[in-house]
Amino acid sequence: MKQNRRKFIKFAGVAAAALCTAPAVAKAAGGGHAAPIMKNPKGLEAERWAMVIDTTKLKTEKDFAPLIEVCHKIHNVPQIDSNQEVKWLWTGSYDETFVEQPNPHMNEELKERSYALLCNHCENPPCVRVCPTKATFKRPDGIVAMDYHRCIGCRYCMAGCPYGSRSFNFSEPRDHFTEEELKKLNPKFPTRMRGVVEKCNFCVERLAVGERPACVEASKGAMFFGDLNDPESEVRQVLRERFTLRRKPSAGTEPSVYYII
Repeated sequence: MKQNRRKFIKFAGVAAAALCTAPAVAKAAGGGHAAPIMKNPKGLEAERWAMVIDTTKLKTEKDFAPLIEVCHKIHNVPQIDSNQEVKWLWTGSYDETFVEQPNPHMNEELKERSYALLCNHCENPPCVRVCPTKATFKRPDGIVAMDYHRCIGCRYCMAGCPYGSRSFNFSEPRDHFTEEELKKLNPKFPTRMRGVVEKCNFCVERLAVGERPACVEASKGAMFFGDLNDPESEVRQVLRERFTLRRKPSAGTEPSVYYII
């Protein structure tokens, strides 16, 4: 009897310890904010990442096609030809991109260009403020990131984003890949699930291993990426030398994406 009682007490103690540590383990496994981050010594770091897009070099749908393809390919973004499409990088017209800066006397060629649209990784992101579960959050380096395990699909972030930069998975993303495409999915980036929101992440997984965003590399010098807080960075040099616009400045979000016009 005493032996059984000792076993019971020992088992209860182990169970209690497991219950205490379970939340921390679950958070780490789910990619929660409290999970420890193992830094790669080759990783790229910045106080605030920013992107500059040269619209004098990237003008047409054909110019953007390889950039969109590489972005969607490495992030396993499904191709859905409907109003339920999922997109990280896409194009829009001048009027759609710069709705607050009309100029009736501007060069017509500017209006004929296509413009890259993506998450603006704002300094003051409204999507972060309205998310009830903190599934969307701003990293110390300025990147607005997503924790897919925390997302409950309420879509408040989509309503809060003034740029339409987020997509909702109305269906299982993997259902939109062919059997052959499923075999070629990028194993280094997780596929999402039905009922969660996703968007551009400035290729944080590439920055962590010392690589620039895929679209920047594919642009062959037409897109710039660097630390906005570093006066000597490439983006700061470009911003000093070229005239740029940002989207919807009156929203007060302070976007980190600039367009050379």
